[in-house]
Amino acid sequence: MSTSSLGVAVIGAGMAGKAHAAAYRTAPTLFESILPPVRLVSIADVYEPAARAAATRYGYERHDTSWRAIAAADDIDVVSVVVANALHREIVEALLDAGKHVLCEKPLSDTIESAQAMADAAHAASSVARVGFTYRRAPGIAYIRELVQTGVLGSVHHVSGRYWADYAADPRAAMSWRFRGAPGTGALADVGSHVSYLMEFLGGDVTAVGGGRFSTVIAERPKPLGAVSGHGNASVSDEYETVENDDYATFNLSYASGAAGTVEVSRVAAGHPNGLILEVFGANGSARWEQERPSELQLFLSEGPAAQRGFRRVNLGNDHPYVAGGAPIDVAGVGFGQNEGFAFQARAFLEEVAGIPEADSLPRNASFDDGVHNMVMLDAVARSAALEGASVPIPTAVTATR
Repeated sequence: MSTSSLGVAVIGAGMAGKAHAAAYRTAPTLFESILPPVRLVSIADVYEPAARAAATRYGYERHDTSWRAIAAADDIDVVSVVVANALHREIVEALLDAGKHVLCEKPLSDTIESAQAMADAAHAASSVARVGFTYRRAPGIAYIRELVQTGVLGSVHHVSGRYWADYAADPRAAMSWRFRGAPGTGALADVGSHVSYLMEFLGGDVTAVGGGRFSTVIAERPKPLGAVSGHGNASVSDEYETVENDDYATFNLSYASGAAGTVEVSRVAAGHPNGLILEVFGANGSARWEQERPSELQLFLSEGPAAQRGFRRVNLGNDHPYVAGGAPIDVAGVGFGQNEGFAFQARAFLEEVAGIPEADSLPRNASFDDGVHNMVMLDAVARSAALEGASVPIPTAVTATR
């Protein structure tokens, strides 16, 4: 592998894969120019037309149809793995064995055993391995964490997390791997992995979850006539298959601090394409952030005359985490969104690979240990649901990057 530049590849040319591909293209333009030269080498996908189209669109040198070609390539140093969860382990272990730096999409794998094996491989590897919990790079979320950790909000009473998505609200959306697997591998694993991770990122270690409940409201999906991209965009037949996992999930959680939390996730919430909302309630006030308004947060502090209290809108800008100097216009109120989040994530990963020290106190990206712990929590939710909502303890987290 090159020592004077970083060759980048993306395995998976679907919706999120294209987001990673675009992010690596943008990453060198963020902040000051301190990265080694970044070479956009290859995008791989078993569906060759998708690989070719993505490589052409985002300016990569070539495309491949096998992840093994990426693992064997001497001109590739950094790889994003953006494929079905069940494929992560084999690909990631081979990439780490080949000395590649790996950024793997969440959830880390499809089983805890596979996730732990991946974490073990990451510990043994000489390269960097991280899991893509993209929202930890969102300035609004990072700022709420700062408000918690500096005591501005006071001791945390409870945390609320909601992730409503509507990618599966249409009953004619094509059947794909996302709709296969046991309860807990559907909406919970997809969008729920994000929000459950953030519940600990903001509120601290969780000691138990309970009240788990799953619901599958669309029991069958039509078979696709061709390749399925993203969240099921494909022409479909009149033949149907049974949906095996959850369209909706909810659970509550107990924090080590004594605080409580609730989570609700859905992939059939019509009208909410990306409805992530986080609220932290503390002794001194509360804060709320939502992805559909990513350039601001709502802040309430219990100070001043009661007649003058109320939520105020805080426009996020260069006084908040990850913003100053990171974009051509970083003035508060201008706004930024999820695509930018992928770009910041890619930049942080490339800097870590290059050995560039972190400029602030927050770690760059989540570790595989974080990914394992997140899957342990999701498994506990599934067990709670199987036990009609009974409480299930969470082992103490080993999450150095959180």
